[in-house]
Amino acid sequence: MRTAALIPYMIFIPLSAAFLIPPFGKKFKRAGDLISCLASAVLAIMALYLAYSVALSKVLVYKPCGWQPHFGVALVADGLSGMMLSAMNIIALIVSVYSIGYLNTYTDRWKFSSLLMLMLAGVNGVLVSGDIFTLYVFLEIAAISGYFLVAFGIAPNGLEAAFKYAVMGALASALILLSIAFMYAQTSTLNIAGISVAVSQGLQDAEVIKFAAVLLLVAFGIKAALVPFHAWLPSAYSSAPAPISAMLAGVSTKVLGVYTLMRVFFTMFGVNSQISAILITLGVASMIVASIMAFVQIDIKRLFAYSSISQIGYVVLGLGVGTPLAVFGALFHLLNHSAFKALLFLASGAVTRLTGTRDLGRIRGVMKDSPVTGAATLIGSLSICGIPPLGGFWSKLIIILACVQAGRPVLAFTAAAVSVLTLAYYFRPLTRAIFGRSITRGKEGAVTLSMGIAMAALMAITVSTGLLLLPNTGNAILKEAASVVLNGKAYAAMVAGVLK
Repeated sequence: MRTAALIPYMIFIPLSAAFLIPPFGKKFKRAGDLISCLASAVLAIMALYLAYSVALSKVLVYKPCGWQPHFGVALVADGLSGMMLSAMNIIALIVSVYSIGYLNTYTDRWKFSSLLMLMLAGVNGVLVSGDIFTLYVFLEIAAISGYFLVAFGIAPNGLEAAFKYAVMGALASALILLSIAFMYAQTSTLNIAGISVAVSQGLQDAEVIKFAAVLLLVAFGIKAALVPFHAWLPSAYSSAPAPISAMLAGVSTKVLGVYTLMRVFFTMFGVNSQISAILITLGVASMIVASIMAFVQIDIKRLFAYSSISQIGYVVLGLGVGTPLAVFGALFHLLNHSAFKALLFLASGAVTRLTGTRDLGRIRGVMKDSPVTGAATLIGSLSICGIPPLGGFWSKLIIILACVQAGRPVLAFTAAAVSVLTLAYYFRPLTRAIFGRSITRGKEGAVTLSMGIAMAALMAITVSTGLLLLPNTGNAILKEAASVVLNGKAYAAMVAGVLK
Protein backbone atom coordinates (compact mmCIF):
# COMPACT_ATOMS: atom_id res chain seq x y z
CA MET A 1 0.00 0.00 0.00
CA ARG A 2 1.36 3.42 -0.95
CA THR A 3 1.75 5.73 2.03
CA ALA A 4 -0.64 8.29 0.54
CA ALA A 5 -3.37 5.63 0.62
CA LEU A 6 -3.24 5.76 4.43
CA ILE A 7 -4.50 9.33 4.50
CA PRO A 8 -8.25 8.59 4.10
CA TYR A 9 -8.02 6.01 6.91
CA MET A 10 -7.29 8.88 9.31
CA ILE A 11 -10.92 9.86 8.68
CA PHE A 12 -12.46 6.47 7.95
CA ILE A 13 -11.31 4.75 11.17
CA PRO A 14 -12.73 7.26 13.70
CA LEU A 15 -15.86 7.71 11.58
CA SER A 16 -16.43 3.96 11.52
CA ALA A 17 -15.76 3.76 15.26
CA ALA A 18 -18.33 6.49 15.88
CA PHE A 19 -21.03 4.46 14.12
CA LEU A 20 -19.93 1.09 15.51
CA ILE A 21 -20.05 2.22 19.14
CA PRO A 22 -23.86 2.76 19.46
CA PRO A 23 -25.03 -0.80 18.59
CA PHE A 24 -22.30 -2.44 20.69
CA GLY A 25 -22.36 0.18 23.44
CA LYS A 26 -26.06 -0.40 24.13
CA LYS A 27 -25.42 -4.11 24.77
CA PHE A 28 -22.00 -4.05 26.44
CA LYS A 29 -21.11 -1.37 28.99
CA ARG A 30 -17.41 -1.14 28.11
CA ALA A 31 -17.72 -1.58 24.35
CA GLY A 32 -17.55 2.14 23.67
CA ASP A 33 -14.40 2.51 25.78
CA LEU A 34 -12.73 -0.43 24.05
CA ILE A 35 -13.58 0.68 20.51
CA SER A 36 -12.56 4.31 21.08
CA CYS A 37 -9.25 3.32 22.71
CA LEU A 38 -8.39 0.81 19.95
CA ALA A 39 -9.30 3.27 17.20
CA SER A 40 -7.29 6.05 18.86
CA ALA A 41 -4.26 3.79 19.30
CA VAL A 42 -4.30 2.76 15.63
CA LEU A 43 -4.71 6.39 14.56
CA ALA A 44 -1.81 7.56 16.73
CA ILE A 45 0.51 4.94 15.18
CA MET A 46 -0.65 5.78 11.65
CA ALA A 47 -0.22 9.51 12.28
CA LEU A 48 3.38 9.03 13.45
CA TYR A 49 4.11 6.93 10.36
CA LEU A 50 2.58 9.60 8.11
CA ALA A 51 4.67 12.30 9.79
CA TYR A 52 7.81 10.22 9.16
CA SER A 53 6.80 9.58 5.53
CA VAL A 54 6.07 13.27 4.91
CA ALA A 55 9.50 14.18 6.29
CA LEU A 56 10.96 12.08 3.46
CA SER A 57 8.47 12.88 0.67
CA LYS A 58 7.61 16.51 1.59
CA VAL A 59 4.00 16.13 0.46
CA LEU A 60 1.58 13.22 -0.02
CA VAL A 61 -1.56 13.63 -2.13
CA TYR A 62 -4.44 11.16 -2.29
CA LYS A 63 -7.11 11.50 -4.99
CA PRO A 64 -10.12 9.27 -4.21
CA CYS A 65 -11.11 7.22 -7.27
CA GLY A 66 -8.40 9.05 -9.23
CA TRP A 67 -10.69 12.02 -9.77
CA GLN A 68 -9.14 15.39 -10.48
CA PRO A 69 -9.72 18.14 -7.88
CA HIS A 70 -12.34 19.99 -9.90
CA PHE A 71 -14.51 16.86 -9.81
CA GLY A 72 -13.34 15.12 -6.66
CA VAL A 73 -11.74 15.76 -3.29
CA ALA A 74 -7.98 15.77 -2.75
CA LEU A 75 -6.54 14.75 0.61
CA VAL A 76 -3.10 16.17 1.37
CA ALA A 77 -0.50 15.50 4.06
CA ASP A 78 2.59 17.66 4.45
CA GLY A 79 5.01 18.57 7.22
CA LEU A 80 2.52 20.75 9.04
CA SER A 81 -0.45 18.40 8.89
CA GLY A 82 1.80 15.41 9.70
CA MET A 83 3.05 17.08 12.86
CA MET A 84 -0.45 18.11 13.90
CA LEU A 85 -1.93 14.67 13.17
CA SER A 86 0.66 13.02 15.40
CA ALA A 87 0.15 15.38 18.33
CA MET A 88 -3.64 15.50 18.14
CA ASN A 89 -4.16 11.73 17.84
CA ILE A 90 -1.77 10.95 20.69
CA ILE A 91 -3.69 13.35 22.93
CA ALA A 92 -6.99 11.82 21.77
CA LEU A 93 -5.68 8.36 22.76
CA ILE A 94 -4.72 9.61 26.22
CA VAL A 95 -8.11 11.29 26.66
CA SER A 96 -9.85 8.04 25.64
CA VAL A 97 -7.93 6.12 28.30
CA TYR A 98 -8.69 8.77 30.94
CA SER A 99 -12.40 8.64 30.09
CA ILE A 100 -12.65 4.95 31.00
CA GLY A 101 -12.48 5.77 34.71
CA TYR A 102 -13.82 9.28 34.62
CA LEU A 103 -17.17 8.29 33.11
CA ASN A 104 -18.03 5.76 35.84
CA THR A 105 -20.71 8.09 37.23
CA TYR A 106 -22.27 8.86 33.83
CA THR A 107 -25.08 6.96 32.16
CA ASP A 108 -25.10 6.19 28.42
CA ARG A 109 -21.33 6.50 28.30
CA TRP A 110 -21.31 5.00 24.79
CA LYS A 111 -22.77 8.27 23.53
CA PHE A 112 -19.72 10.08 24.87
CA SER A 113 -17.33 7.67 23.12
CA SER A 114 -19.25 7.92 19.84
CA LEU A 115 -19.22 11.73 19.91
CA LEU A 116 -15.53 11.73 20.83
CA MET A 117 -14.70 9.61 17.77
CA LEU A 118 -16.88 11.83 15.60
CA MET A 119 -14.97 14.88 16.84
CA LEU A 120 -11.67 13.15 16.08
CA ALA A 121 -12.86 12.27 12.57
CA GLY A 122 -13.67 15.93 11.99
CA VAL A 123 -10.32 17.10 13.38
CA ASN A 124 -8.36 14.65 11.22
CA GLY A 125 -10.47 15.59 8.21
CA VAL A 126 -9.60 19.27 8.67
CA LEU A 127 -5.89 18.41 8.87
CA VAL A 128 -5.81 16.46 5.59
CA SER A 129 -8.36 18.42 3.54
CA GLY A 130 -6.93 19.68 0.28
CA ASP A 131 -9.85 21.93 -0.58
CA ILE A 132 -11.56 24.63 1.41
CA PHE A 133 -15.12 23.27 1.25
CA THR A 134 -14.09 19.82 2.47
CA LEU A 135 -12.21 21.55 5.27
CA TYR A 136 -15.42 23.39 6.15
CA VAL A 137 -17.45 20.15 6.21
CA PHE A 138 -15.05 18.41 8.58
CA LEU A 139 -14.75 21.54 10.69
CA GLU A 140 -18.53 21.42 11.15
CA ILE A 141 -18.43 17.73 12.09
CA ALA A 142 -15.86 18.43 14.79
CA ALA A 143 -17.62 21.57 16.02
CA ILE A 144 -21.11 20.07 16.25
CA SER A 145 -19.71 17.07 18.15
CA GLY A 146 -18.07 19.55 20.50
CA TYR A 147 -21.36 21.36 21.17
CA PHE A 148 -23.01 18.11 22.28
CA LEU A 149 -20.02 17.04 24.35
CA VAL A 150 -19.90 20.34 26.25
CA ALA A 151 -23.54 19.74 27.22
CA PHE A 152 -22.98 16.03 27.95
CA GLY A 153 -23.47 16.37 31.70
CA ILE A 154 -26.85 18.13 31.06
CA ALA A 155 -26.19 20.49 33.98
CA PRO A 156 -27.72 23.98 33.55
CA ASN A 157 -24.32 25.68 33.24
CA GLY A 158 -23.21 23.07 30.70
CA LEU A 159 -26.30 23.59 28.56
CA GLU A 160 -25.84 27.36 28.71
CA ALA A 161 -22.16 27.05 27.76
CA ALA A 162 -22.99 24.70 24.88
CA PHE A 163 -25.60 27.13 23.59
CA LYS A 164 -23.12 30.02 23.72
CA TYR A 165 -20.49 27.87 22.02
CA ALA A 166 -22.97 26.81 19.32
CA VAL A 167 -24.09 30.38 18.61
CA MET A 168 -20.52 31.64 18.23
CA GLY A 169 -19.61 28.56 16.21
CA ALA A 170 -22.60 29.04 13.90
CA LEU A 171 -21.55 32.64 13.28
CA ALA A 172 -18.03 31.51 12.40
CA SER A 173 -19.39 28.78 10.12
CA ALA A 174 -21.62 31.26 8.28
CA LEU A 175 -18.65 33.57 7.69
CA ILE A 176 -16.54 30.68 6.38
CA LEU A 177 -19.28 29.54 4.00
CA LEU A 178 -19.81 33.08 2.72
CA SER A 179 -16.08 33.49 2.17
CA ILE A 180 -15.93 30.20 0.26
CA ALA A 181 -18.70 31.44 -2.03
CA PHE A 182 -16.78 34.64 -2.79
CA MET A 183 -13.54 32.76 -3.47
CA TYR A 184 -15.20 30.23 -5.74
CA ALA A 185 -16.86 33.03 -7.70
CA GLN A 186 -13.46 34.63 -8.23
CA THR A 187 -11.21 31.60 -8.78
CA SER A 188 -13.58 28.86 -10.06
CA THR A 189 -11.97 26.31 -7.74
CA LEU A 190 -12.26 25.12 -4.14
CA ASN A 191 -8.86 23.46 -4.03
CA ILE A 192 -6.57 25.27 -1.57
CA ALA A 193 -3.53 24.96 -3.84
CA GLY A 194 -5.61 26.04 -6.84
CA ILE A 195 -6.94 29.12 -5.00
CA SER A 196 -3.40 30.00 -3.94
CA VAL A 197 -2.11 29.80 -7.51
CA ALA A 198 -5.07 31.84 -8.78
CA VAL A 199 -4.59 34.54 -6.13
CA SER A 200 -0.87 34.71 -6.94
CA GLN A 201 -1.69 35.40 -10.59
CA GLY A 202 -3.73 38.43 -9.52
CA LEU A 203 -6.46 38.02 -12.14
CA GLN A 204 -9.33 38.33 -9.62
CA ASP A 205 -11.01 41.32 -8.05
CA ALA A 206 -8.53 42.16 -5.29
CA GLU A 207 -11.17 43.80 -3.09
CA VAL A 208 -13.38 40.70 -3.13
CA ILE A 209 -10.40 38.50 -2.19
CA LYS A 210 -9.52 40.88 0.66
CA PHE A 211 -13.11 40.81 1.91
CA ALA A 212 -13.09 36.98 1.83
CA ALA A 213 -9.81 37.03 3.79
CA VAL A 214 -11.31 39.33 6.45
CA LEU A 215 -14.31 37.01 6.84
CA LEU A 216 -12.01 34.03 7.34
CA LEU A 217 -9.82 35.94 9.79
CA VAL A 218 -12.84 36.70 11.99
CA ALA A 219 -14.21 33.15 11.64
CA PHE A 220 -10.98 31.42 12.59
CA GLY A 221 -10.38 34.05 15.27
CA ILE A 222 -13.64 32.86 16.85
CA LYS A 223 -12.62 29.22 16.51
CA ALA A 224 -9.23 29.96 18.10
CA ALA A 225 -10.92 32.10 20.81
CA LEU A 226 -8.63 35.06 20.22
CA VAL A 227 -9.55 38.31 21.98
CA PRO A 228 -12.06 39.87 21.25
CA PHE A 229 -13.73 36.69 19.89
CA HIS A 230 -13.13 34.63 23.03
CA ALA A 231 -16.43 34.91 24.95
CA TRP A 232 -17.47 31.29 24.38
CA LEU A 233 -14.29 29.61 25.57
CA PRO A 234 -14.22 30.13 29.38
CA SER A 235 -17.78 28.84 29.77
CA ALA A 236 -17.29 25.88 27.39
CA TYR A 237 -13.98 24.77 28.89
CA SER A 238 -15.15 25.09 32.49
CA SER A 239 -18.59 23.46 32.00
CA ALA A 240 -17.57 20.48 29.86
CA PRO A 241 -16.55 17.13 31.40
CA ALA A 242 -12.80 17.12 32.10
CA PRO A 243 -11.80 14.87 29.16
CA ILE A 244 -13.72 17.10 26.77
CA SER A 245 -12.13 20.21 28.23
CA ALA A 246 -8.80 18.49 27.50
CA MET A 247 -9.89 17.67 23.93
CA LEU A 248 -11.12 21.22 23.31
CA ALA A 249 -7.97 22.81 24.74
CA GLY A 250 -5.46 20.27 23.46
CA VAL A 251 -6.95 19.37 20.10
CA SER A 252 -10.07 21.12 18.82
CA THR A 253 -9.12 24.79 19.30
CA LYS A 254 -5.62 24.15 17.95
CA VAL A 255 -6.91 22.56 14.75
CA LEU A 256 -10.21 24.36 14.06
CA GLY A 257 -8.72 27.75 14.93
CA VAL A 258 -4.93 28.02 14.78
CA TYR A 259 -4.15 25.38 12.12
CA THR A 260 -6.86 26.65 9.77
CA LEU A 261 -5.61 30.20 10.30
CA MET A 262 -2.10 29.12 9.28
CA ARG A 263 -3.27 27.03 6.35
CA VAL A 264 -5.54 29.70 4.89
CA PHE A 265 -3.35 32.77 5.31
CA PHE A 266 0.12 31.38 4.81
CA THR A 267 -0.87 29.05 1.96
CA MET A 268 -3.91 30.52 0.18
CA PHE A 269 -3.58 34.27 0.55
CA GLY A 270 -0.03 34.82 1.68
CA VAL A 271 0.92 37.00 4.65
CA ASN A 272 1.71 40.66 4.00
CA SER A 273 2.54 43.45 6.43
CA GLN A 274 -1.15 44.18 7.09
CA ILE A 275 -2.01 40.58 7.97
CA SER A 276 1.14 40.36 10.07
CA ALA A 277 0.16 43.48 12.03
CA ILE A 278 -3.35 42.13 12.62
CA LEU A 279 -2.00 38.79 13.87
CA ILE A 280 0.43 40.53 16.22
CA THR A 281 -2.36 42.75 17.56
CA LEU A 282 -4.69 39.79 18.15
CA GLY A 283 -1.89 37.80 19.76
CA VAL A 284 -0.80 40.56 22.14
CA ALA A 285 -4.40 41.44 23.06
CA SER A 286 -5.13 37.78 23.84
CA MET A 287 -1.99 37.46 25.96
CA ILE A 288 -2.65 40.55 28.05
CA VAL A 289 -6.45 40.57 28.41
CA ALA A 290 -6.69 36.86 29.25
CA SER A 291 -3.89 37.14 31.81
CA ILE A 292 -5.68 40.00 33.56
CA MET A 293 -8.96 38.05 33.58
CA ALA A 294 -7.19 34.97 34.96
CA PHE A 295 -6.16 36.89 38.07
CA VAL A 296 -9.74 37.13 39.35
CA GLN A 297 -10.75 33.50 38.73
CA ILE A 298 -11.55 31.27 41.70
CA ASP A 299 -12.73 28.30 39.62
CA ILE A 300 -9.75 26.09 38.71
CA LYS A 301 -11.14 25.26 35.24
CA ARG A 302 -11.90 28.90 34.40
CA LEU A 303 -8.35 29.78 35.45
CA PHE A 304 -7.04 27.16 33.02
CA ALA A 305 -9.48 28.40 30.35
CA TYR A 306 -8.30 32.01 30.45
CA SER A 307 -4.67 30.93 30.50
CA SER A 308 -5.42 28.94 27.31
CA ILE A 309 -6.45 32.14 25.55
CA SER A 310 -3.26 33.82 26.73
CA GLN A 311 -1.02 30.97 25.54
CA ILE A 312 -2.68 30.87 22.12
CA GLY A 313 -1.78 34.55 21.98
CA TYR A 314 1.90 33.55 22.09
CA VAL A 315 1.39 31.27 19.10
CA VAL A 316 -0.38 33.94 17.05
CA LEU A 317 2.24 36.51 18.03
CA GLY A 318 4.97 34.23 16.68
CA LEU A 319 3.04 33.72 13.46
CA GLY A 320 2.55 37.47 13.13
CA VAL A 321 6.26 38.24 13.55
CA GLY A 322 6.72 35.73 10.73
CA THR A 323 10.48 35.13 10.80
CA PRO A 324 11.74 31.53 10.56
CA LEU A 325 12.68 31.52 14.26
CA ALA A 326 9.34 33.06 15.29
CA VAL A 327 7.27 30.54 13.30
CA PHE A 328 9.39 27.68 14.65
CA GLY A 329 8.78 28.96 18.20
CA ALA A 330 5.05 29.38 17.52
CA LEU A 331 4.68 25.78 16.32
CA PHE A 332 6.78 24.49 19.21
CA HIS A 333 4.61 26.41 21.68
CA LEU A 334 1.50 25.05 19.96
CA LEU A 335 2.73 21.51 20.64
CA ASN A 336 3.74 22.34 24.20
CA HIS A 337 0.42 24.00 24.93
CA SER A 338 -1.52 21.05 23.54
CA ALA A 339 0.30 18.76 25.98
CA PHE A 340 0.40 20.79 29.17
CA LYS A 341 -3.08 22.26 28.84
CA ALA A 342 -4.63 18.84 28.17
CA LEU A 343 -2.71 17.64 31.24
CA LEU A 344 -4.04 20.48 33.40
CA PHE A 345 -7.66 19.86 32.40
CA LEU A 346 -7.34 16.13 33.05
CA ALA A 347 -5.83 17.00 36.42
CA SER A 348 -8.72 19.37 37.13
CA GLY A 349 -11.15 16.50 36.66
CA ALA A 350 -9.18 14.40 39.15
CA VAL A 351 -9.01 17.32 41.60
CA THR A 352 -12.77 17.80 41.42
CA ARG A 353 -13.29 14.08 42.01
CA LEU A 354 -11.01 14.19 45.06
CA THR A 355 -12.27 17.40 46.66
CA GLY A 356 -15.85 17.74 45.44
CA THR A 357 -15.22 21.36 44.41
CA ARG A 358 -13.57 23.50 41.73
CA ASP A 359 -13.21 26.47 44.08
CA LEU A 360 -9.51 27.23 44.46
CA GLY A 361 -10.20 28.71 47.89
CA ARG A 362 -11.35 25.33 49.17
CA ILE A 363 -8.97 22.93 47.41
CA ARG A 364 -6.11 21.76 49.63
CA GLY A 365 -3.50 19.02 49.85
CA VAL A 366 -4.00 17.32 46.48
CA MET A 367 -0.42 16.02 46.42
CA LYS A 368 -0.85 14.26 49.76
CA ASP A 369 -4.10 12.52 48.83
CA SER A 370 -3.25 11.69 45.19
CA PRO A 371 0.43 12.10 44.26
CA VAL A 372 -0.20 11.55 40.54
CA THR A 373 -2.88 14.28 40.47
CA GLY A 374 -0.71 16.68 42.46
CA ALA A 375 2.29 15.98 40.24
CA ALA A 376 0.20 16.45 37.07
CA THR A 377 -1.10 19.81 38.30
CA LEU A 378 2.37 20.91 39.34
CA ILE A 379 4.18 19.89 36.13
CA GLY A 380 1.47 21.35 33.90
CA SER A 381 1.57 24.61 35.85
CA LEU A 382 5.37 24.84 35.77
CA SER A 383 5.42 24.30 32.02
CA ILE A 384 2.73 26.87 31.27
CA CYS A 385 4.55 29.39 33.48
CA GLY A 386 7.75 28.86 31.48
CA ILE A 387 9.90 27.30 34.19
CA PRO A 388 13.06 25.61 32.84
CA PRO A 389 13.84 22.98 31.71
CA LEU A 390 10.25 22.19 30.68
CA GLY A 391 9.16 22.68 27.06
CA GLY A 392 7.02 25.73 27.83
CA PHE A 393 10.16 27.63 28.85
CA TRP A 394 11.99 26.88 25.61
CA SER A 395 9.12 27.72 23.27
CA LYS A 396 8.44 31.03 25.04
CA LEU A 397 12.15 31.84 25.03
CA ILE A 398 12.37 31.15 21.28
CA ILE A 399 9.41 33.49 20.61
CA ILE A 400 10.97 36.22 22.79
CA LEU A 401 14.36 35.85 21.05
CA ALA A 402 12.63 35.91 17.66
CA CYS A 403 10.99 39.22 18.55
CA VAL A 404 14.39 40.66 19.55
CA GLN A 405 15.97 39.28 16.37
CA ALA A 406 13.21 40.88 14.28
CA GLY A 407 13.91 44.29 15.87
CA ARG A 408 10.71 44.29 17.99
CA PRO A 409 11.93 44.73 21.59
CA VAL A 410 8.51 45.92 22.80
CA LEU A 411 6.93 42.65 21.71
CA ALA A 412 9.76 40.71 23.37
CA PHE A 413 9.23 42.60 26.62
CA THR A 414 5.46 42.03 26.42
CA ALA A 415 5.91 38.28 25.93
CA ALA A 416 8.31 38.10 28.88
CA ALA A 417 6.04 40.22 31.09
CA VAL A 418 3.00 38.04 30.34
CA SER A 419 5.03 34.98 31.31
CA VAL A 420 5.73 36.62 34.67
CA LEU A 421 2.01 37.42 35.01
CA THR A 422 1.22 33.76 34.29
CA LEU A 423 3.51 32.70 37.12
CA ALA A 424 1.84 35.24 39.40
CA TYR A 425 -1.74 34.07 38.87
CA TYR A 426 -0.78 30.38 38.99
CA PHE A 427 1.60 30.43 41.93
CA ARG A 428 -0.49 31.33 44.96
CA PRO A 429 -3.76 29.43 44.37
CA LEU A 430 -2.17 26.29 42.94
CA THR A 431 0.64 26.10 45.50
CA ARG A 432 -1.99 26.13 48.23
CA ALA A 433 -4.15 23.62 46.36
CA ILE A 434 -1.30 21.20 45.73
CA PHE A 435 0.64 21.43 49.00
CA GLY A 436 -1.98 22.59 51.53
CA ARG A 437 -2.57 20.53 54.66
CA SER A 438 -6.26 19.66 54.52
CA ILE A 439 -8.55 18.28 51.86
CA THR A 440 -12.31 17.85 51.53
CA ARG A 441 -13.19 14.41 50.24
CA GLY A 442 -15.45 14.46 47.18
CA LYS A 443 -18.48 12.28 46.68
CA GLU A 444 -17.06 10.46 43.67
CA GLY A 445 -14.11 8.78 45.42
CA ALA A 446 -10.50 8.31 44.46
CA VAL A 447 -8.79 8.78 41.14
CA THR A 448 -9.09 5.61 39.05
CA LEU A 449 -6.22 3.65 37.51
CA SER A 450 -7.05 4.72 33.94
CA MET A 451 -7.12 8.38 34.98
CA GLY A 452 -3.74 8.00 36.67
CA ILE A 453 -2.21 6.26 33.63
CA ALA A 454 -3.49 8.98 31.29
CA MET A 455 -2.12 11.79 33.48
CA ALA A 456 1.22 10.00 33.88
CA ALA A 457 1.51 9.63 30.09
CA LEU A 458 0.82 13.33 29.52
CA MET A 459 3.26 14.23 32.31
CA ALA A 460 5.96 12.24 30.52
CA ILE A 461 5.20 14.06 27.27
CA THR A 462 5.15 17.49 28.97
CA VAL A 463 8.49 16.84 30.66
CA SER A 464 10.15 15.54 27.49
CA THR A 465 8.95 18.05 24.84
CA GLY A 466 12.10 20.10 25.36
CA LEU A 467 14.02 17.19 23.84
CA LEU A 468 12.39 18.01 20.49
CA LEU A 469 14.95 20.79 20.14
CA LEU A 470 17.81 18.30 20.05
CA PRO A 471 19.18 17.31 16.61
CA ASN A 472 17.95 14.02 15.15
CA THR A 473 14.77 14.06 17.24
CA GLY A 474 11.52 15.95 16.63
CA ASN A 475 13.61 18.94 15.60
CA ALA A 476 13.39 17.84 11.95
CA ILE A 477 9.59 17.49 12.16
CA LEU A 478 9.26 20.97 13.67
CA LYS A 479 11.58 22.47 11.06
CA GLU A 480 9.66 20.83 8.24
CA ALA A 481 6.34 22.10 9.64
CA ALA A 482 7.77 25.62 10.00
CA SER A 483 9.08 25.42 6.42
CA VAL A 484 5.58 24.55 5.17
CA VAL A 485 4.12 27.57 6.97
CA LEU A 486 6.84 29.96 5.79
CA ASN A 487 6.77 28.69 2.20
CA GLY A 488 3.04 28.29 1.85
CA LYS A 489 2.98 29.39 -1.76
CA ALA A 490 5.68 26.84 -2.62
CA TYR A 491 3.54 24.15 -0.94
CA ALA A 492 0.57 25.26 -3.04
CA ALA A 493 2.59 25.10 -6.25
CA MET A 494 3.93 21.65 -5.34
CA VAL A 495 0.47 20.26 -4.55
CA ALA A 496 -1.00 21.85 -7.68
CA GLY A 497 1.74 20.17 -9.71
CA VAL A 498 0.95 16.75 -8.20
CA LEU A 499 -2.76 17.24 -8.84
CA LYS A 500 -2.37 17.90 -12.55
